[in-house]
Amino acid sequence: MDSQDFREFGKAMVDYIADYLDTIRERNVIPSVEPGYLQELLPKEAPAQGENWKDVLLDVERAIMPGVTHWHSPYFNAYYPTANSYPGIVGEMLSAGIGCIGFSWMSSPACTELEVIMMNWLGKLIDLPEVFLNCSDGPGGGVIQGSASEATLVGLLSAKEKIVKDLRKSNPDLTEADIKGKLVAYTSDQANSSVEKAGLLASVPMIHLPTDNCILRGETLREAIRRDREAGLIPCYVVATLGTTGTCAFDNLEELGLVCNEENLWLHVDAAYAGSAFVCPEYRHLMKGIELCDSFNFNPHKWMLVNFDCSPMWVKNSQYLVEAFNVDRIYLKHQHEGHAPDYRHWQIPLGRRFRSLKLWFVLRIYGIEGIQKHIRTQIDLAKHFEQLVCSDRRFEVATSSMGLVCFRLKGEDNLTQILLDKITANKKVYIIPCHYQGKLVLRFVICARTTTVDDVNTSWSEIVFQANEIIPRSQIIVEAEKSKLDTLGIATSRDPSNILMEKSK
Repeated sequence: MDSQDFREFGKAMVDYIADYLDTIRERNVIPSVEPGYLQELLPKEAPAQGENWKDVLLDVERAIMPGVTHWHSPYFNAYYPTANSYPGIVGEMLSAGIGCIGFSWMSSPACTELEVIMMNWLGKLIDLPEVFLNCSDGPGGGVIQGSASEATLVGLLSAKEKIVKDLRKSNPDLTEADIKGKLVAYTSDQANSSVEKAGLLASVPMIHLPTDNCILRGETLREAIRRDREAGLIPCYVVATLGTTGTCAFDNLEELGLVCNEENLWLHVDAAYAGSAFVCPEYRHLMKGIELCDSFNFNPHKWMLVNFDCSPMWVKNSQYLVEAFNVDRIYLKHQHEGHAPDYRHWQIPLGRRFRSLKLWFVLRIYGIEGIQKHIRTQIDLAKHFEQLVCSDRRFEVATSSMGLVCFRLKGEDNLTQILLDKITANKKVYIIPCHYQGKLVLRFVICARTTTVDDVNTSWSEIVFQANEIIPRSQIIVEAEKSKLDTLGIATSRDPSNILMEKSK
């Protein structure tokens, strides 16, 4: 493929993507395929001769799209959003076109320097304390990781190395094995699965602590630390969540920070989804206590319109990262070391993509006001959905936070499970469950950038349509009429359905 073919193919693909997003409402959000479907549609071997790009593009629609779950459909209300915007897509294109591997300043100066600046822009945008910024006088700074999972693991590995060095300095007789075999970390029972996985990868048990209404409190952490120290263990790391996966609850950061500072534990904050809301001043009270933390991470690739992957992480002292991940070779050295960060020391892999380009494009083209409007609009849409749920007596709202509403059918869990099964089978709307206070609830999240009030109403209509097959509306009216009579002390031997029939006449 030469540059002329590339121009034609690229323009055709841009048109295809634009058409796809413009017409995405016409597609079922969940695909109707079975495992292995693609093996029947593609050859068993790679082609011996190169094919025309037009045939490849035709096969995207024929073979790939039937198996796609449409995350950017306004009827995708599962998990949390994955960001998508035209500036983000174009930034991704340029990053792929440049194709640098920015492991050091010398390997591509613009890759490093734009990331340094973007981490300052973004940190200021969400009002992080200056100590976390690259532009501060201290050792703090920010780096773009691939995901919140990586950020949690990077923090844990850094905390692990830090405590080993600190303890060996004060107790020279201790070996690394003595210390590492006793390390433990903590998080809440509402934390994302990636937090537990970080513990597995770092060989540090991740202890899940009970929460108070989905919120981890300082006293719970303090008691766990006391108990484990008495058992001879060495606490080293705590992960607090701002916006839990299940219900978007916020741990009490101020309480946890005070305990961690007293006990000399590294406190990492996972704000993957909800962190984007801090661009709006009215939500920043939810990060009260951030100045007590050691590292902070959120995902613009969830809610801030920057395409995956883009997961900024800030630390108070970047030296702990460098000490944990610094492996040098002569071919990695350059004459400008020490004047700018070599981000290979701040992450797990050596290579890294030019992720800051798409962040730069989005921040410039949307502006602060545009991003704030996006966040506020989606929160308003979630409040509208909450009102719809409250308007139907068959349902109840369990929690509502940011762009997430957790709701259920009143009664036993099996009713809510049947409703979920029906909705999923019809493939018009995609939602997933979780448990809240021992009950099964359904999570409805505003995900797509293009979601409107009409889309929310359409999703609710589908939910109501399926609920009618489980608990007909007439049954609720009958029960309401009977309850009214009971309240008035009027005994009746008539069938409540007859009462309903008479009223309808």
